Amino acid sequence: MRSSLLLVPALAVLLQLAACQRNVAVTTPTDAPQTGMAGNVSTPVPTSANTIEPTPQSDAVFDASARPKWLADRIQRHLNAEKQNPPIHIYSYQYDGATVYYESSPCCDQFTNLYAADGKLLCHPDGGLTGKGDGNCPDFTKKRTEEKLVWQDPR
Repeated sequence: MRSSLLLVPALAVLLQLAACQRNVAVTTPTDAPQTGMAGNVSTPVPTSANTIEPTPQSDAVFDASARPKWLADRIQRHLNAEKQNPPIHIYSYQYDGATVYYESSPCCDQFTNLYAADGKLLCHPDGGLTGKGDGNCPDFTKKRTEEKLVWQDPR
């Protein structure tokens, strides 16, 4: 019994010695590279503005007076409602020879809306559970042209 009691402290000391390393030194080089560069390659200074974010165009479509009344009313309803995440966007396109307005959905699995120039709902081009819309305009993404951002929720 005594021998087992003496083994416990000895085992604890051995485990402590094995688990802890001694005299470990971590150093960080502080000398600058001799050539002034870390390697043979230098990174050039950016020469242009960020091209990932779309740059708003100053077309008449951004002028509130050029928007159809139904579209201005729709935008006002969005502004009066709670802010959506992601924010609502409205784009205009040419589709089958006519101007149409595409309204994004606020979130997940909701239909987007495609309106004719007179405000009539044409279809839901995408969204929904399948992500393919209601199927009434399956060629919209292939045939649309002349995309212009008409409005996005600024909040």
